[in-house]
Amino acid sequence: MLVGGIEAGGTKFVCAVANEQLEMIEKISFPTVSPEETLKQVFAFFDQYHVAAIGIGSFGPIGVRPDQPKYGYVLSTPKKGWENFDVLGTLKSRYSIPMYWTTDVNTAAYGELKMGAAQGCSSCIYVTVGTGIGGGIIVDRQIFQGISHPEMGHFFVKRHPEDTYKGCCPYHQDCLEGLASGPSLEARTGIKGEQLTADDPIWELQAYYLAQALVAYTVIVGPEKIVLGGGVMNQDHLLQKIRRHFLKAINGYVQVPSVEEYIVRWELPNESGLIGALLLAMELTNQ
Repeated sequence: MLVGGIEAGGTKFVCAVANEQLEMIEKISFPTVSPEETLKQVFAFFDQYHVAAIGIGSFGPIGVRPDQPKYGYVLSTPKKGWENFDVLGTLKSRYSIPMYWTTDVNTAAYGELKMGAAQGCSSCIYVTVGTGIGGGIIVDRQIFQGISHPEMGHFFVKRHPEDTYKGCCPYHQDCLEGLASGPSLEARTGIKGEQLTADDPIWELQAYYLAQALVAYTVIVGPEKIVLGGGVMNQDHLLQKIRRHFLKAINGYVQVPSVEEYIVRWELPNESGLIGALLLAMELTNQ
């Protein structure tokens, strides 16, 4: 038996087919262009295989409630051509098989819980810090969502008193994503994040905002572990700064495990979302 996984990102799509042991038979990636052209490549890949189910983790916001008309759609995205596009319906019109539909950060959270940095936990939060900031929540080993999926990068943090940057979020300007995503680093400094030196003072500001977010997630959800991923987190010094700011901000109010065990980096770099999608597809075949 084979299953399929799709990590449908705003920059690129990654598709894979795996066997029952979750060993990948083939994996491909290609740029996210128009919906028609992108899904044409998805079809060309999966048409080669007889998969029993497909798990899909998509960039968002997306419709996640099966009882709503826009279930399976990408909703209010700035990605040209994708706003209000029925991704799930288009896939189901091609393949009459079970499909699990959720966000890319939810599948990443699930992948890290099952096979990555949060193994052995029943709850975790996964946060990606890159072009945008997003997060997924796992409670009792299940993906959490309510009237919508979590949008953990779009709440408002307390501004640093010396920060005059207006923010880069096209919807909210100075929400967490607007102040601490990858594009904010480049907008503030004129230098891409991966080219900034470890001693650049901008990292303290970055850690200040991200730590605020982790405190909020801790006091609201209380997960067993917080896993940080995404391109901006590929630097050990930033993780240390975030932990330090977190301890200062939470100030002992909530007792958490050792901060080195509580706030960790992903263990499935660049594959958390795809592995989570494959795992969710596998679970559909067992129902």
